[in-house]
Amino acid sequence: MRIILVAALAAAVAGCATVTRGTTAQVQIISNPPEATARTSMGYQCLTPCTVQVNRKDEFTVIFTKPGYHSVEIPVRTQVAGAGAAGVVGNVVLGGVVGIGVDVATGAALEQFPNPVVATLTPLRKGEQPKVITVDPKPPEPKPNEAYVPETN
Repeated sequence: MRIILVAALAAAVAGCATVTRGTTAQVQIISNPPEATARTSMGYQCLTPCTVQVNRKDEFTVIFTKPGYHSVEIPVRTQVAGAGAAGVVGNVVLGGVVGIGVDVATGAALEQFPNPVVATLTPLRKGEQPKVITVDPKPPEPKPNEAYVPETN
């Protein structure tokens, strides 16, 4: 009886980040100037500014194009989110291995960066051939309360 109760409790709280954050996220896509065509490597297309909904574990590339401007390509990657890390801690306390497994499988503990995806398009000069400019954003620095600080004795 106890085993059934423990299994039911573990299943009920499995995937804390999955429950609290969901498995999808909205990524904002912005360009300067606006009204550029944004295409993702996953097949989405929109006119900026726009928002796309993606799975939290998806990594993709956005290519911005606009007549009279060079194209811009920006990769969008994933990282463990601050709230996702809290979900993992909740899993350790309540959900155990099952909850952690659910969050890892669904990507619920992840978030995309950069978000928003912002591209500044460079105008073409007279007679210049268009090219694709790749911008590789760096992951954001951890906030002071998220950074690991070793204890000193």
